[in-house]
Amino acid sequence: MKRPLDCLNNLAQYDWLIGYNSHEFNQIAQELYLELTQLSACGTPPKIILAEREPLRFLASFIAAQAANCPVFLCNPDWGIQEWQQVFNLVQPDIILGMRNGELVLSAVEVWGMGNGHNNSQCPIPNSIMIPTGGSSGEIKFAIHTWETLISSVQGFTEYFQIKQVNSFCVLPLYHVSGLMQFMRSFITAGKLAILSFKVVESGQILNIKKSDFFISLVPTQLQRLLQNPELTEWLSQFNTVLLGGAPAWNELLEKARFHRIRLAPTYGMTETASQIATLKPDDFLGGKISSGQILPHAKVTIRNQQGEILNSNQIGNITIHAQSLALGYYPITKENQTDFQVDDLGFLDEQGHLNIVGRNSDKIITGGENIYPAEIESAIQSTQMVADICVIGIPDKHWGQALTAIYIPKKSDISALKIQTLLKDKLSKFKIPKYWIPQQNLPRNSQGKINRQQLQQIATEFLRNPIT
Repeated sequence: MKRPLDCLNNLAQYDWLIGYNSHEFNQIAQELYLELTQLSACGTPPKIILAEREPLRFLASFIAAQAANCPVFLCNPDWGIQEWQQVFNLVQPDIILGMRNGELVLSAVEVWGMGNGHNNSQCPIPNSIMIPTGGSSGEIKFAIHTWETLISSVQGFTEYFQIKQVNSFCVLPLYHVSGLMQFMRSFITAGKLAILSFKVVESGQILNIKKSDFFISLVPTQLQRLLQNPELTEWLSQFNTVLLGGAPAWNELLEKARFHRIRLAPTYGMTETASQIATLKPDDFLGGKISSGQILPHAKVTIRNQQGEILNSNQIGNITIHAQSLALGYYPITKENQTDFQVDDLGFLDEQGHLNIVGRNSDKIITGGENIYPAEIESAIQSTQMVADICVIGIPDKHWGQALTAIYIPKKSDISALKIQTLLKDKLSKFKIPKYWIPQQNLPRNSQGKINRQQLQQIATEFLRNPIT
């Protein structure tokens, strides 16, 4: 297995980091590695919070921590004070890397409690990688990964796409699994990595690369915004593969991408699986296939009923994942011999072994005794082309149990809920058309495009308590 320091030494002679100085990356990583190994020689490797805002320093620090066998917690430098307090209470770090701006001004390396030795409470396994998840719901958790689980994901990726080197164009946050794994694929396979913020890409400032040799990863809202610009649409169409994940994509968006011959690869995965475990290949997508694709070689998926029995093809049930890339638990609790992971998603496998996602079990809305999954309603509303964004939730209702409620951003100021409802009559059954419609200027989504449903519940409750007349 390729270890962090070996990969670092192998890449030292190459200019593999596009947009940044590869030599500077190597120098920072080597210097920090030496400093961390000296600290580790005194006893237990220190726990590190990594919140570097600058990509080169973030990645160099990550590799240095891994090479020195230090447990590292990847963090979003833009978290608020409440979130940071939650993280500090949970982690109790020895070292903080980054966060030189904002209210918590820290030096590049700040060691806590060195006079009294390292803080050993809740000490994780050496060289573990804690990746944040669950932040959109308010409670930040850290999925516990290792170099080995991330490598398994990379191996599954390269085998599935039948390539030896992975060139990645990264516009996603590096502290998130979707950004980190783009780095890992390039770093492990000695490929090239281009890093640019999405805002810069959206402004039209694009790096000069051979796009047909690169993978790029996007979330649906990013794809939607790029497709609104003809020049960026043409730019995107030149990529080898456009991985799409992070949140469900609606049919209208997929159709628009197919019309523009975007080599889209819808994926299914999560922080706990070190990114994707199913991906639809671009040729299948352009050929009209709609699914999350086949299961990658390092993983296995079964569909089970509520009794745990494995279902046949095309039968909808709970998704259970078996993968070498599975997280070992959530910090600070590790699960020994964890081989299966049952997720909240419902889906089915078709005859070709393609995974199809129906919706999230916890998002299911029961109204008048009918089970409804928001994804279907949201897709139908998107297809009217009258909304810029949409989320459907259920709110408590004495008569129906839950009342379907659409919270949306109208594309134009003169678009009314009545106009949208009229177009939906031919698309949805009557009981699937939302009872309440709440227009908003924006919806609470995180950087991966995931909606904050708790916040939407608050918006809906407040709106219905004081409706706009």
